[in-house]
Amino acid sequence: MFHFVSTRFHNWLRQGAQTRGLSPRIHGVAALCAVFLLAGPLSAQEKNDGLPLRQIVMFNSGVAFYQHAGTVTDDAQIDLKFNVDDINDLLKSMVVQDLGGGHISTVSYNSKDPLTRTLKTFAIDLTEDPSLAELLKQVRGEEIEIEAPEKITGLIVGVETRTRRIEDTVEEISQLTLLTDGGLRRISLEDIGRIKLTNPQLNAELRQALAILALGHATDKKTVSLHFLGKGQRQVRVGYIQEAPVWKTSYRLVLQDDKPLLQGWAIVENTTESDWKDVSLTLVSGRPISFTMDLYQPLYNKRPVVQMELYSSLMPQLYETDMLDLAEAESKDKKGQILSRAAGRRQLAKSRALASAARKYSYAADAPMAGMAGGGGAFYGQASNLAVQAAASASEVGELFQYVIDTPVTLDRRNSAMLPIVNEEIEGEKVSIYNARTHAKHPLNGVRLKNTTKLDLMQGPITVFDGGSYAGDAKISHLKAGGERLISYALDLALEVAPETKMRPQQLVSCRIVKGVVYTQYKLARSQIYKIKSTAGDDKTVLIEHPFDASWKLIEPQEPSEKTRNLYRFAVAVKAGESASLTVREERTLQETVSITNLDDGRIRIFLAAQVISPQVKAALQEVVKRKNVLAAIVQKRSELQRQIKVITTEQERIRKNMGSLPKDSDLFRRYVQKFTQQEDQNDRLRETLTASIADEAQLREQLNAYIAGLNIR
Repeated sequence: MFHFVSTRFHNWLRQGAQTRGLSPRIHGVAALCAVFLLAGPLSAQEKNDGLPLRQIVMFNSGVAFYQHAGTVTDDAQIDLKFNVDDINDLLKSMVVQDLGGGHISTVSYNSKDPLTRTLKTFAIDLTEDPSLAELLKQVRGEEIEIEAPEKITGLIVGVETRTRRIEDTVEEISQLTLLTDGGLRRISLEDIGRIKLTNPQLNAELRQALAILALGHATDKKTVSLHFLGKGQRQVRVGYIQEAPVWKTSYRLVLQDDKPLLQGWAIVENTTESDWKDVSLTLVSGRPISFTMDLYQPLYNKRPVVQMELYSSLMPQLYETDMLDLAEAESKDKKGQILSRAAGRRQLAKSRALASAARKYSYAADAPMAGMAGGGGAFYGQASNLAVQAAASASEVGELFQYVIDTPVTLDRRNSAMLPIVNEEIEGEKVSIYNARTHAKHPLNGVRLKNTTKLDLMQGPITVFDGGSYAGDAKISHLKAGGERLISYALDLALEVAPETKMRPQQLVSCRIVKGVVYTQYKLARSQIYKIKSTAGDDKTVLIEHPFDASWKLIEPQEPSEKTRNLYRFAVAVKAGESASLTVREERTLQETVSITNLDDGRIRIFLAAQVISPQVKAALQEVVKRKNVLAAIVQKRSELQRQIKVITTEQERIRKNMGSLPKDSDLFRRYVQKFTQQEDQNDRLRETLTASIADEAQLREQLNAYIAGLNIR
């Protein structure tokens, strides 16, 4: 294969780029690879008749199981063709069986090394898509032959970048320096039309690197060879998992006087590279665990780089303090005694052992991080484990069921087909379904289906026919055998629904006192009235869907016809051309807890006026109000005494200030002394009264709190 690619590339170079409509000046490896890929992929055998495809099991999780079966004679080799993207699934899932007493020798395939790793093995490194200047820098010292436009031969000295100004524009140009027979020459890369490496070995390395780079972008098929060892003619089987389109289902429902007719189809696609001929097909629905893992790409584990120990000249040494002396100095016991010199040495050895263990632990802890940073095999393994765990957790839903297609299936590659899976009469009842959130005025025409077939019906669209014509589309979720499901397919214009909501204010229903805390209950009530008017020519059953709220209790009707997670359903019979109504009444109880000390007079008056509260609770509340009023009077008296004391204190400060500017033998000074004395006597009396008032307030408050805490009345 490599010889074919290399020869094609050589012919392209020999014929010249202009014959393909390309510029004669090609800068960089990317342009060379693009031209090289124009030749197209290698031809490959599209079909393999040696081991025909016999069975397919398709899952709706995105994979399919393919099984080939046939006859081999003696030692045999079977070649199968696969797309590159399917190799990983093949390596993960292939099962090979020799049913005639032989055995399987090997399963061989073309390996795939990482592209960058392969490219780095060549003398010229093309991994970073180097420009022409960078490419020439890699072959410094080599002899090349160029046309610029005359032919020049010389050794590459280097490539440098310079700037030049053209009018107001500054651009960078790359210049090649060559050592020729006439001396050093500098040539701009823009003036070079052709470059040839005169070293045959280096030229071959460049060609091989380009060929590998081109093969890395190829999307051709890969051959997997199966080797069977044995004697005589015998049967063999090969099975494997590959990615496949999800198979789908669609249904048709024909409404008729008798039971409805249900017809179901499975839609499958043949996206493989071979035709299906008389294949046994099974369709499976469920959620099997399925994941991809890169087994085709070779993996390399990062290894540490260990430097060789080098011996250099000795440097002047500095000697530190004896560590044993330090160990002895730090090894005193609680009694102040000094350990012996041998005990100090043991202590130091123990410290060194602990330090060594700490270093080893540090290295072990850092090793996984180093593997992750380097992208080695350790990191790959950790990522795979996480992916498997996540997949195992997500697979714990769904049940498997299958459709087995009775007749063999023939389907050309890249084609699709519809396969019948059910064609039976089932039980069904026509109903009208009203939900105010879906449509505020009209209900929907619907059917209550019962799966009386022996098959589970996978989710999918349903096209409904009624009266011999198209009636609408519906969608059904997974329906097990024997299960029931509602579907709706059109607006029922013959029925009209008018909903009306009524709310009743909250009502106090109970009150009790426990340890000074008032526990009250309020009841809320609401009603939803659905008025239904019919203009239809026949009787109908209307399913009213009413929102379900766990905090509200259904009072009327006592039980719904059906109940889902979020809805009540009530069945209402409506006669032709008449009206009907449905009243849904619900109640809700609210509880409130509040301390008596936090109740204001307005709330207490509401409780005292309520008829549902017992006389004992009312008497206790009245006593609390009475005690609060006495306490409020004491508090008001204390506040008044504090105000009077503050007024006298302010007046005394004014008198002191005036007395400071008067002669002590003046009449005004003597008046101020007399008034100050009277105020001081009055202030003493007020303070005595205030002290008594504070004590009375504290006593009354303590008595009120004790009374409230002792209340336990229901």
